[in-house]
Amino acid sequence: MSHTSNSTTPPLFWPMDWALPAGVQAVCTTRLGGVSQAPFDGFNLGDHVQDDPQAVAQNRALLQAQLGGARAVFLSQVHGVDVAQLNIATPDGTHADACVTQESRVACTIMVADCLPLLFTDASGHVVAAAHAGWRGLAAGVIEQTVRAVCEAAGVVPAQVRVWLGPCIGPEVFEVGDDVRMAFTAQGDASDAERYFKPHPTHAGKWLADLAGLARMRLQALGVTSVAGNDSAPEWCTVSQRSRLFSFRRDGVTGRFAVCIWRN
Repeated sequence: MSHTSNSTTPPLFWPMDWALPAGVQAVCTTRLGGVSQAPFDGFNLGDHVQDDPQAVAQNRALLQAQLGGARAVFLSQVHGVDVAQLNIATPDGTHADACVTQESRVACTIMVADCLPLLFTDASGHVVAAAHAGWRGLAAGVIEQTVRAVCEAAGVVPAQVRVWLGPCIGPEVFEVGDDVRMAFTAQGDASDAERYFKPHPTHAGKWLADLAGLARMRLQALGVTSVAGNDSAPEWCTVSQRSRLFSFRRDGVTGRFAVCIWRN
């Protein structure tokens, strides 16, 4: 799909089957729409991937126009577990891998191209949050930190937290080494984590990991029961959805899609 620099093809969003509380809205972008040229075509939101900065700025403006007056706050993600408290003045580029806010019209935003994006709210919609979970952040506790932040801000227990898992690299293609498997199986109930790793069919010492499955396991252990979105089925796999989603593992040089959640 090619776009001239003056085209403004509106973004096309990933379908979200998620029951949100009144006053909360969320979107998940795709690579469709936008103005970026190959290999970032077309709706790249990442300003750190060597895309034309003007194209990224135009794409972000196109996203902004879809958020009903909310401002998307773009983090500088570092595969950690820090949860940033966002307000309308939080600068783009704040270093964190998760974010939470009670303010209206501030969109918690996470960019990905294989890692797992998660969106959070409480049953009453008083708080919204988002998190970026590659295997490092997931193993280090980014989900636990984000759920804790939501519970503290909303005054709820995990059973009142609702979570949506976005597209990520799927369990048939996420090839990892023993170090990644050990990062999960050495914690807590190892037998639980073992289920989400299967031996690679052709590479000895390699494993195929189910990133979304590991996230659901972590959420269940916390007592979060309302989990929607990515169920590890092939249609959620960034690598296999070549025409719809960016994938770093597949393409190397590529763009980033994003998830946003905000309160009106």
